[in-house]
Amino acid sequence: MAKLPDEQREIHANYTSQFIELANKLKDDGGDVQIISAALMSASGVYATYTTSGNEGYLHESGIEKVTQVYKNNLTFIQNLKKAQAEDAQANS
Repeated sequence: MAKLPDEQREIHANYTSQFIELANKLKDDGGDVQIISAALMSASGVYATYTTSGNEGYLHESGIEKVTQVYKNNLTFIQNLKKAQAEDAQANS
């Protein structure tokens, strides 16, 4: 994830928490977690397209590559954070 100013980081964390809460509600209502995850990814892809190309536009191959790289960077950041948390928990147990 790109470095964000503190205020934007707080907003980002809040929005992320709201998406997770919605996903958990869908799961608690009987939704399949794989379908929920796929739907979140689809919604993110649609919104990423909208933010760069508007409602009527689409991403060219270079845009797809840029969005893909952002997703990869963010997922790598999240996994590194989760790994560090798991290692820290293991070291403290």
